[in-house]
Amino acid sequence: MSQRREVSSIAALVAPLAGPTHLAARHFPGAIHGEQVIVALQYFRRRIGRPLVVVWDRLHAHRAKRVQAFLAAHPEEYQIEWLPTYAPELNPEELCNGSVKQELLNANPGSVEELPRQARRSFRRLGRRPAVLRGFFDHVGLTVT
Repeated sequence: MSQRREVSSIAALVAPLAGPTHLAARHFPGAIHGEQVIVALQYFRRRIGRPLVVVWDRLHAHRAKRVQAFLAAHPEEYQIEWLPTYAPELNPEELCNGSVKQELLNANPGSVEELPRQARRSFRRLGRRPAVLRGFFDHVGLTVT
């Protein structure tokens, strides 16, 4: 069995108008589908505690009918802004994931169960580096207003 999709992550880079940029992430077994997107949105909303502006790529799971219905039912909590089609160079979250993947490149988990723990640790370490996180926004040319 391929180890490539043993764990998938959904990350939220939070760039407030004032204060440090921070990171929240949820990890799921297997590939990401609409159900996991909804769980992650609810988690981020609870954790961040205010309505969210979500900048999304055009991943199929983001466009799923179930996700769109959820968003339609909660318009006061989520404002969705779409990136252009296939524009990873404009997505700061791609840089976040790339950083974690680079750190885990030579990881050697003792078991499949260890892989999510290593991913969580790597995301937490990255989350303690607000200047690096803000740099992801700067690198792709996004400003927070």
